[in-house]
Amino acid sequence: MKNQALFALLAAVLAPLSVAAFTPQAYAKPVYVGVDGGNIAVSGYDAVSYFEGDGVPVKGDAAFAVEHDGAVYHFASAGHAAKFQADPAAFVPQYGGHCAWAMSRGYLAPGDPLAYAMVDGKLYLNFNQEVKAKWDKDRAGYIASAEKNWVAMPDDAKFGG
Repeated sequence: MKNQALFALLAAVLAPLSVAAFTPQAYAKPVYVGVDGGNIAVSGYDAVSYFEGDGVPVKGDAAFAVEHDGAVYHFASAGHAAKFQADPAAFVPQYGGHCAWAMSRGYLAPGDPLAYAMVDGKLYLNFNQEVKAKWDKDRAGYIASAEKNWVAMPDDAKFGG
């Protein structure tokens, strides 16, 4: 009984400290789920597929769906769904799947799951291939700007809203 009370006290004291240790991207922010009122992240593409095999994204299947931060992610297999559930932050696109270039400019725009880049083990989506080509010319600069803007983005912000 004494140990349970001690553990509860310790947990209460340490809980606020663990939240403070998260990076800004760890906080819940708006996830791009389309403009049609759906709730499917990454346009239904398997977020884990970008990181495995040949790195080419594949469409997920609703049979392997996982809810995270208010959005539903689809996966091509139960194995990918389990990997995502174990560590979602390792696989979610940066800026909630919104366009990385638009975020560098301070606004939300749709992210196209086929206009993507992997930078330092992170997935970035862009609006389309033309925007991605522009973003590719100064990825580091655009990422630095986007990081500042993402931190300031309201948690309830929505594309088009």
